[in-house]
Amino acid sequence: MARRSAIYSDPVAGEPALPYRVRYSRIHGMGVFATRPIRKGTRIVEYLGERVSPEEADARYPEGVDPGHVVVFAVDEHTAIDAGRGGNEARFINHSCDPNCESVIEDRRVFIEAIRRIQEGEELSYDYMLQQDGRRTRAVEQEYACHCMSPNCRGTMLAPRQKRTRSVTKGRG
Repeated sequence: MARRSAIYSDPVAGEPALPYRVRYSRIHGMGVFATRPIRKGTRIVEYLGERVSPEEADARYPEGVDPGHVVVFAVDEHTAIDAGRGGNEARFINHSCDPNCESVIEDRRVFIEAIRRIQEGEELSYDYMLQQDGRRTRAVEQEYACHCMSPNCRGTMLAPRQKRTRSVTKGRG
């Protein structure tokens, strides 16, 4: 059985009363859905899994091998969480370009929190903002294609491109 973060508790039964469940998603594979309304600012779940170096994570999941299935969360330059090994339900939270949650890193732990009120039955999502090494091409963006169906969809799970700024030098005149 997957480990769970004991963020919620049911005072009557003493068991965790999770506000979500995992089921089939129209976005991608399995998803996580609210079983009751969740208030803005609620810490929903901790992202759990084996802690490894980024180099170990890269060796386990080589670039280009099923890039649409993301289970590694980069915590910092020394640590990544591989939810494919010892992970919990948080690994099934899908990406969206118009998310209702965000990831929060606190004391080298990763939590998923609601950034707005979430309705019962609504799928939980956050913007993965994936980083990628090398040149960013349309082919690379397609490898990390987004299927969120949001009107604001940018078409990829990669972080938005940095906007280039041009400096203008005015001559004296």
